[in-house]
Amino acid sequence: MREAKEKRHFSSLLRDANSAFLPSPDTDDEPVRVGFVLLEHFSMMAFTAAVDALVTANLVRTAPLFSFCTFGLDSVMVKSDLALDISTSGELTLLPLEGEEALDILIVCGGYRCSLAEQPLLTAKLRAAAKQDIILGGLWNGAIPLAYAGLLDQHSCALHPDNHAFARERFDKVRVSERVLVVEEKRVTSAGPSSALEMMLALIEQVQDKATVRAIREILSCDQVADSDEAKLVLPADDPSFPETLRNLLRLMSTNIEEPLSVDELASFVGVSRRRIERLFQTHMETTPSRYYLELRITHARRLLLQSDDTIVNIAVACGFLSSTHFSHCFKDYFGISPSQARQKQRG
Repeated sequence: MREAKEKRHFSSLLRDANSAFLPSPDTDDEPVRVGFVLLEHFSMMAFTAAVDALVTANLVRTAPLFSFCTFGLDSVMVKSDLALDISTSGELTLLPLEGEEALDILIVCGGYRCSLAEQPLLTAKLRAAAKQDIILGGLWNGAIPLAYAGLLDQHSCALHPDNHAFARERFDKVRVSERVLVVEEKRVTSAGPSSALEMMLALIEQVQDKATVRAIREILSCDQVADSDEAKLVLPADDPSFPETLRNLLRLMSTNIEEPLSVDELASFVGVSRRRIERLFQTHMETTPSRYYLELRITHARRLLLQSDDTIVNIAVACGFLSSTHFSHCFKDYFGISPSQARQKQRG
C-alpha cells in the first residue's frame, strides 16, 4: 500500500513537470527552467529533495520562480532505486537546449546502483548544453557523466564516497572533493540526498535571492532532528549557529507580529546598541533588521490570507500594518500581486 501511495504521489508530481515551461501569469519574467536526467536506479530521495526545493520556492512566492521537467536516457519510463517506474517528460533526444524552451539548468540524477559506464548520447547532450552556457549539475554520482564529457576538467566535484576511487582513477583532470557538495558558477554537484537539498538551496540563492532561500529553509527545516534522540521543531530563533543575542532578537520579532517593536525597542530588550543589532543581522542574515521583520510579518500575513477566511483589513491589523492600504502596498512590493489577487488565485 505504501509503494502504491508513493507511486501515485510521484506520478502526480511528474505530471505537473510534464506541463512545465508555461510563462508566469503574474510577471513578465519566465520561470527558470530546470531539467533532470534520471539515470536507471537513480536515487529517489536525492531527486525529490532537489525537486522539493524548487516546488517550495514557487510556494513562497506568488509568481512561479522555477519550472522543471525530467528525461530518461532511452525510455520515457525510468526505474528508481525504490523499484518504482517513474514516467518522465520524454527521452533524452527531446532535451530542449536551444530556443524559447531551452533549459537554464540541467542536472543528472544518479544513485547507488547506477551504471558508471559512459553513455555516448548523454555525453553529447551535456557538451551541447555546456556550449549554450547552461548550468550543469549532478546528484549522488551524477557528476560522473559530466566528467566523461570533459566538463569537470580542472573543476572540483562532489560524489558519493563509494565512487571516489573510481573517479580519481578514471578522471585525472577532475578534483574529487571530500566535501558533500560543491557549488561553482556553472557547475554544482552533491554526494547524496541531504546535500542534494543544500545544493539546490545554494543554486536557488545564486539564480534568485537569499530571501527566497530563507523562506524555503523555514518550511523544509521545521522538523530537523537535533543531536539528541528527541525530535523537535526547529525555527530560525533556535539555530545554534546564531549568537544568543540574535536568537533572542528573532524570538522577540516572531512573538511580536501584531504590534511590531522598533529597532530601538529591540535594542533595549536585549541590552545592546542599535548598531550592534544591525551588524548581527548583516553578518548572519545578510539583511537589515527592519527588512527581516517586514519579511516575517508579510509572509505570516500571506499564510493567514491563503489559509483563513478573515478579511484583508483584519489580517493587516493582525500583522502589524497601520492600514489595509499600507499592507496591500507592502504585499504587492514583496509578492508581485495584491492580497486580493493572491487569495483569488489560490481559490480559483
